[in-house]
Amino acid sequence: MTLQQLYLALLVGGSVLLASITAARAAYRVGLPSLLFFLAVGVIMGEDGLGLHFDDAQLAQALGTAALALILIEGGLTTTWASVRRLLLPAGVLATAGVAVSVIITAAGAHLLLGMEWRLALLLGAIVSSTDAAAVFAVLRALPLPSKLSGLLEAESGLNDAPTIILVLVFSSTAVDLPGPGYVAGNLLYQLAAGAALGLITGRFGVAALRRIALPATGLYPLAAVGFGVVAFAAAGAVGASGIIAAYLSGLVMGNSRLPHRAATLSFAEGVGWLAQIGLFVMLGLLVDPSRLPAAVGAALVVGLVLLLVARPISVLVCLLAFRVPWREQAFLSWAGLRGAVPIVLATFPIVAGVEGAWDLLNIVFVLVVVFTLVQGPSLPRAARLLGLSRPGQARELQVEAAPLEVLGAELLTLTVPPGSRLHGVEISDLRLPAPAVITLIIRAGTTLVPAPTTTLAEDDEVLIVTTGAVRGATERRLRAVGRRGRLAYWHGERGDPDTDHTTPP
Repeated sequence: MTLQQLYLALLVGGSVLLASITAARAAYRVGLPSLLFFLAVGVIMGEDGLGLHFDDAQLAQALGTAALALILIEGGLTTTWASVRRLLLPAGVLATAGVAVSVIITAAGAHLLLGMEWRLALLLGAIVSSTDAAAVFAVLRALPLPSKLSGLLEAESGLNDAPTIILVLVFSSTAVDLPGPGYVAGNLLYQLAAGAALGLITGRFGVAALRRIALPATGLYPLAAVGFGVVAFAAAGAVGASGIIAAYLSGLVMGNSRLPHRAATLSFAEGVGWLAQIGLFVMLGLLVDPSRLPAAVGAALVVGLVLLLVARPISVLVCLLAFRVPWREQAFLSWAGLRGAVPIVLATFPIVAGVEGAWDLLNIVFVLVVVFTLVQGPSLPRAARLLGLSRPGQARELQVEAAPLEVLGAELLTLTVPPGSRLHGVEISDLRLPAPAVITLIIRAGTTLVPAPTTTLAEDDEVLIVTTGAVRGATERRLRAVGRRGRLAYWHGERGDPDTDHTTPP
């Protein structure tokens, strides 16, 4: 690649990225998952649009699997353990037994209604039986739902990718006879157990390492956290286990531990997850041939209706019967089972394996995902209201940002009171920081306290100060002045200029 070609590739890539980000904002406003807009960008850029040719299913499978790993690492890092720990059992049943029920019913529908050969029917059932976390929560984040219901959807979406991938790999085998139920169950158990073990071990090791190793730059901590998730994914894959479940659980362990620079780590992981989603959906949009999609509409509608109206409701009913979930929540769970990138990525597996008719499956899956996301996505708020799960004006769950200071034009300063500083013994009120600067927190001997005006500073205190850009300089000068000459610094002519040479420690 020449330098000029590199410039052109970066120009196109940057433009696609910015267009996709703009599309994500538009999708949020109309209540649709962003994946539809990202897929549209890929289709527009494709051979029937702007003329970019891409039909390498093997490369798409490799890049798609890597992107799914990054998305699930981010999902684990940003999932609150307290919100899902009581729901792991029902979510696990939905992600395993529920997937099996959906696969069987969907495959039977495809075989009986479309005359599809059993292997292809089972493949199609396995491909479309996984719900997509990115698609689900792109719509649900604006809905005021009970925390138990939203937590169950979140946990199920994070866990059910691994079983479906395993089933697709099994059914994509080129062997003449399909493997027996015992083999499938044993393979599934091994991959889930080994993948979960590697994910938990890697996550705990990552937490211990990040707490004990002092890295030279803050930006290295987020990179290291994501790196541990990638290691868990790759290590599980190398031993034939589920890398997807390993990536998710390693992120879950690290995200719910006291990591250094945790806010920066979560923000970085969220950015990586969005980048992976955008790249994944645009690539999948490039992979399909729009001219062949109309022929797949009929089959996609039939399979989608069987999945939405029969397979998903029955799987939810059977799996949650023992957990006494109210019927209204079961109905919403059935309707909210959105499909997204995962089914389209899984549709590349039989293509790479050389299964006859696999390209037709890809077209069916693509149309199914687009059509039923358009149908289900905008209808979820109305469905929640009709089922009595949300009401107009009901308070939504708070979306707490890690560091929204930029929105306020504010800045967060940190100060450690060094030994010998004249700040020792000074009351907060005597600092007379310029408004609106304020000391919000003091960390002293490993404990935190919210200071009152009469609280006195002490050596080795870590002080957090919120200020604005307009008074940051004056705030820093005042702190330096008091550190050098005490509370009467201005009387002694000390203004806290940074270029002044002082023998007294600041």
